[in-house]
Amino acid sequence: MPRHQREKSKSGYYHIMIRGNERKNIFQDEEDKFRFVETLYKKKQENRFSLHAFCLMDNHVHLMLREGEEDVATVMKRITVSYVYYFNKKYKRVGHLFQDRFKSENVEDDGYVLALVRYIHQNPVRAGMVKSVSEYKWSSYNCYLNENNYFAKAIETETILGLFSGDNRIAKKHFKEYMEEEAQEEFIDLVGEVEVMDEETAKELFETMLSLGNNPDGNAKMQISDNLIKEFRKKTNLSIRKIAAISGLNKDKVNKMLKS
Repeated sequence: MPRHQREKSKSGYYHIMIRGNERKNIFQDEEDKFRFVETLYKKKQENRFSLHAFCLMDNHVHLMLREGEEDVATVMKRITVSYVYYFNKKYKRVGHLFQDRFKSENVEDDGYVLALVRYIHQNPVRAGMVKSVSEYKWSSYNCYLNENNYFAKAIETETILGLFSGDNRIAKKHFKEYMEEEAQEEFIDLVGEVEVMDEETAKELFETMLSLGNNPDGNAKMQISDNLIKEFRKKTNLSIRKIAAISGLNKDKVNKMLKS
């Protein structure tokens, strides 16, 4: 089947995702992740592109970039070819490292830009690797709050911060608050990697999990513990909003329980 031509972004901004072939890890250690970020930095020289957000997971990467002197296909070819050469040489292997060509979606308005940056930074939180975006080392989040962060040289932060305020201090404050809110939007991700339970089945499961706990006074809400909510999230992969609707708790309470 012939590949469809990518739709050109009018703004020049793109959300990019690359993943390991057969869902295998593309990073084996921290040195590999350092090398990938260094590759991003080197390949964006001479205004080839600007990078606004990244998150490195073990078997995939999310980027938000804007085309410069080169189109997005050329940019990604430069990045992936360079990293694959390094990876194959280091691990004495041959063959493909990334699955197919990269996935992309266009970013056309300011609201979408902000939501996407938040979505990218929250990847490790959704995966249960950390409790907050600030704890994860391998994303661009901390570059926005600390210009001395080692990875800050690879990131252009002015555009995103400028959407919050012209005052850098105020912009950082609002950026931090926004990044910690739950992302409701849907973006390209590892389709099929995480299975989300349908709501009707999830409701039945929640009632079953509640009934397994002793509840002599019949007050179900008193039995909704932090561990129950965490286990329910693990089994269903539902969003905080949907868990709140099913449990009868508010979103802030559910979010706090998941982070406890």
